[in-house]
Amino acid sequence: MLLTLLAFVVALGVLIAVHEYGHYRVAVACGVRVLRFSVGFGATLVRWQPRGSSTEFVIGAFPLGGYVKMLDEREGPVPADQRHLAFNNQPLASRAAIVAAGPLINLLLAAALYCVVNWSGVEQPRAVLASPLQGSVAQRAGLSGGETVLAGGLDGDEVQALRSFDELRWLLARAALQRSDVRLVLADGSGAATREVVLRLGHIPLPQDDAQALRSVGILAPMTRPVVGAVLPDAAAAAAGLRAGDLVLKVGAAAVVDGTQLRALIRASVRDGQGLAAPWLVQREGRQMEIEVRPAAVQEGEQWVGRIGAYIGAPAELVTVRYGLVEGLSAGVQRTWEVAALTLRMIGSMALGEASLKNLSGPLTIADYAGKSASQGLTQYLLFLALISVSLGVLNLLPLPVLDGGHLMYYLWEAATGKRIGEVWLERLQRAGIAVLALMMAVALYNDLVRLIG
Repeated sequence: MLLTLLAFVVALGVLIAVHEYGHYRVAVACGVRVLRFSVGFGATLVRWQPRGSSTEFVIGAFPLGGYVKMLDEREGPVPADQRHLAFNNQPLASRAAIVAAGPLINLLLAAALYCVVNWSGVEQPRAVLASPLQGSVAQRAGLSGGETVLAGGLDGDEVQALRSFDELRWLLARAALQRSDVRLVLADGSGAATREVVLRLGHIPLPQDDAQALRSVGILAPMTRPVVGAVLPDAAAAAAGLRAGDLVLKVGAAAVVDGTQLRALIRASVRDGQGLAAPWLVQREGRQMEIEVRPAAVQEGEQWVGRIGAYIGAPAELVTVRYGLVEGLSAGVQRTWEVAALTLRMIGSMALGEASLKNLSGPLTIADYAGKSASQGLTQYLLFLALISVSLGVLNLLPLPVLDGGHLMYYLWEAATGKRIGEVWLERLQRAGIAVLALMMAVALYNDLVRLIG
């Protein structure tokens, strides 16, 4: 809990400070007097003013935002000798640059973080496929599990080498959201032969959430050996005599390929609220033996599933993904662009009713992922920061009043008409923007509570 809170506060503090620094730095460069630079709202925790600076720097008690207060005649009287330092008296290009600087520096930060991870290297699962879910797109394409993905690409694009399962998952996410088929180049289990398959993702409906998208495609996780891990005392696995390290070869007449398939067989071994016993063929210390296992029936919502009280599946085989200087820079910029484009596409799909509002996440979900990524090490935390930095940059560029994009929308009107938007319309639009933003935050917070409680 403490790690989650600390990781969340650090993430917000860094991203908000960077965002506001973009506004501040460009404002100073454009000759605007900045009165206050604040990270956080509410009661002031820390306050300081560097010698020779006219700007007061503040850290507030609530880290969910920040602001840069500039000299502006719309917010109070300005001495005549300082009118040229006021924001509202700057040329249109300067005002637009100051407003756009915050979101853009968030995108630059994300690209820099992706580059750092690319150059330093990260351990990721190899792109070896687990058994696909029954009835999924992957199964209909002829995948059975154990294949190694060598390369892939969206329909119409050239296939590119895929170095890890994470890169494959990202390709599938892009394809599902863009309604595009995917071509994969596969090697068989021995690596002696290759073939190409096409996953028909172009006609599947947009998912309600990420988990549903993965289940529709049928590729949930990398392949893991069907090994029994830690066994809970007094559970079905212990009662049957299973031990940690047992390699499961068969469940009944079904040959077991990997951990994903074994988990599916265990979950399905229930009828009328009772666990079904089946003979398991396992390999233990070089010897094969048959053990009868009767999973316990556990109710999940309105469905009964089987559980044996043991961890299933060995850790996936890992590979180090590291890029060279130029390649890592190019990949970092490309990933930032792709994440930004997919974020905009998802927002557009939700606005049009083509995707569920369940995809909106709020501060509770962000805090949860912050803690989980931090617990997995610095690299995963940097990737989390990069993702949130892209989201922050993109969301602030939306043409919604009260956001940076809304102000840029006003400046576009001014550039087209030669007139600034009237105060009456400005106030109306600001109120409408606040209402929309409050509604989005309410939906996001509701989704957070459903995810965490459910």
